[in-house]
Amino acid sequence: MDNSKNTDKKGISEIQKKRKSPMEPSKLVQALCKGDKTALGRAITLIESNHSKHTAEANEVVSLCLKKQPKSIRIGITGVPGVGKSTFIETFGQLLTSQGNKVAVLTVDPTSSQSKGSILGDKTRMETLAKDPNAFIRPSPSGLSLGGVTRKTRESIILCEAAGFSVILIETVGVGQNETTVHGMVDFFLLLKLAGAGDELQGIKRGIMEMADSIVINKADGNNIANAKIAKNEFENALKLYPPKENGWRPKVLYCSATENTGVEKVWSTISEYIKEAKETGFFENRRKQQNKNWLYDTIEQRLKSDFYTHTQVKSKIDEFLRQIAAKEISPFLAADKLIAVFKSRS
Repeated sequence: MDNSKNTDKKGISEIQKKRKSPMEPSKLVQALCKGDKTALGRAITLIESNHSKHTAEANEVVSLCLKKQPKSIRIGITGVPGVGKSTFIETFGQLLTSQGNKVAVLTVDPTSSQSKGSILGDKTRMETLAKDPNAFIRPSPSGLSLGGVTRKTRESIILCEAAGFSVILIETVGVGQNETTVHGMVDFFLLLKLAGAGDELQGIKRGIMEMADSIVINKADGNNIANAKIAKNEFENALKLYPPKENGWRPKVLYCSATENTGVEKVWSTISEYIKEAKETGFFENRRKQQNKNWLYDTIEQRLKSDFYTHTQVKSKIDEFLRQIAAKEISPFLAADKLIAVFKSRS
């Protein structure tokens, strides 16, 4: 009998157990800060966990990472499905790594209604960038999160920065949800559009136009270059109707082809120009401080909402109140007051 195969299997099994075994938060952060992408992935998995037993460890990991105070640029990228976000990010990411940047991509995938997991993945959408040693791609299911951004995206940004990634790209689902969430956690908000799709102006929400720091018309190649130039002029005229940004910035309209790698460098130079101006005026640092303030308020709201709906007595009474509301026996406002009173009186 050949025992070598059994020995090999035992060795592999031990390695797998070691990989799956929990790691102390301090050791996990220590490995993460050395650029260990496996440790980074495990840390993000920890903070994404909904198990209460992981909350304390996740908080410790985030707190330790916050102390690193890295210098980074956070860029939000949005656009409707089919606009070429993944192709653009792959081309853009390769440009950044070729210039010595370490790039982390947090992609928010559509969520499967069956498994609740990501439908797409980094290897199927950004295969080349995924193999780049200076890049890290983390797809996460969007779930029911508003703005197409998962609840733990903010913490994931902190972890990626502690791991030494100098540019953090956050891709949103872009299916018409409120994009305010991602806008509130980045330094630069990029909106991708298509030319000749019949939605140059009427199909775009005013709110997203107001939030965009730059509009980039993608797939400007072949016969579509002429349409891209026309769309560029239309967007520029539309943007003239909006006041300048808080820091005086006037959003730029550009066009590029991610597949042919044309115009992508101009996008990066525009972002760099914006960041340079924002830092010189102090706007960059002030915005980061405001974001931290908003993160606190958002986290409190999320925690209170979660605690409320998972409260045993609230869960036991809410269906009865819903029945009474439907039967017009009680108003929604009074029902809310009573449920909140139940929640407040918890031991």
